[in-house]
Amino acid sequence: MEHTVQTMAQAARKAARQLAAVSIDTRNAALLAIAEGITAHQEEIMAANKLDVAQATEENLSTPLLNRLKVNETKCQRMIDGLHALAKLPDPLGHVQYAKELSQGLNLYRVACPIGVIGVIFESRPDALVQISSLCLKSGNAVLLKGGREALRTNQVLTRIIKEAIEKAGVPAGFCDLLETREDVSEMLKLHQWIDLVIPRGSNAFVQYIMQNSQIPVLGHAEGLCHMYVDEHIDLALAVKVAVDSKTQNLSVCNAAETMLVHRAVAADFLPVVAEKLKEKGTELRGDARTQSLIDCLPATEEDWQTEYLDSILSIKIVDSMEEAIEHINHYGSHHTDSILSTNTENAERFMTLVDSADVFWNCSTRFSDGFLFGFGAEVGIATGKIHARGPMGMEGLCTYKYRLYGNGQTLTELNNGDISLTHQDLPKTLPNL
Repeated sequence: MEHTVQTMAQAARKAARQLAAVSIDTRNAALLAIAEGITAHQEEIMAANKLDVAQATEENLSTPLLNRLKVNETKCQRMIDGLHALAKLPDPLGHVQYAKELSQGLNLYRVACPIGVIGVIFESRPDALVQISSLCLKSGNAVLLKGGREALRTNQVLTRIIKEAIEKAGVPAGFCDLLETREDVSEMLKLHQWIDLVIPRGSNAFVQYIMQNSQIPVLGHAEGLCHMYVDEHIDLALAVKVAVDSKTQNLSVCNAAETMLVHRAVAADFLPVVAEKLKEKGTELRGDARTQSLIDCLPATEEDWQTEYLDSILSIKIVDSMEEAIEHINHYGSHHTDSILSTNTENAERFMTLVDSADVFWNCSTRFSDGFLFGFGAEVGIATGKIHARGPMGMEGLCTYKYRLYGNGQTLTELNNGDISLTHQDLPKTLPNL
């Protein structure tokens, strides 16, 4: 049979139906087998990646994307660590979320189960392929993966390693496959009868394009336009340290801060100190008129407040109140991650309540917005919407649920006739032993 996107999707559907019943021990063994495969083939992975990076460099890929593309020993080890961490986590399937006796001997349970077949379109990070496929495996889903064209060789090697590992572990064939072209994506978007969910990672415009060109439900993981708000009540040293880390620890990630809002009461003391530290890290500063009067920086434009730089650039604005900062964040932000630096508990709580973002932090770096750091083992991405999943999306975000009703002959006729009655008593959240 020709290996087309449709045949991939059909194989994934078959695998997903089988995988839903595969034991947690087998799924965990498969995760560890993938880790062993990455260890055994690390040199091959990095050799393929070297070719991808060389081609991308020749094609003038932007520096942030080039940094995401590169795979070294550290990234390989993080992939391995993530797989081991994921294998140690509890099984997300079969978890009872709701249990109620409807009538005597008629018991209802809401139980976590896989979504089915997931299509994921992601950027130039090959390690994302491992994170996404491993989360799908642990949560009992099959997955079709489409990475950036610039990472094709690396992704091909990683996909082969995963397929070989899961086959040895007893996971159904067809669990994962790799799409390689834009035409493949267009074809995948037509396959609503076999694919249950599409997760695109990228710009808002890209996510909107996917939504408008498919009947498949779409869960968008859009850009990260993250903010720091420096309150009028601060520990100066803490605020400087956290602000610098939020911007400079890694430039090419979606949880790096792009805009800093500073209360006017502390601007004169805070900005010169933090500007010096940021410039030492090579950061270009762009500020509004009041910021320019306090530090040496380029003028910020309206476009700056709307830009995810993914680069050594930070826009700065002085605000007259926390309310102004919150309004700015809710207007310009991408609802990803925003942090307040403050010693005032009331202000921090108000900020975290009113900022409409998936992740809201107090006195810590925006860089902590990460599924691995949150203890999820890995993440599919950061969901910036409000429906189904939000923030770093781990296994739970890849699960849905079904209702199981256990009876012994009850009928609605009996209920209507008064032969049986509703009790609606809470039950222990464990499935019955049959």
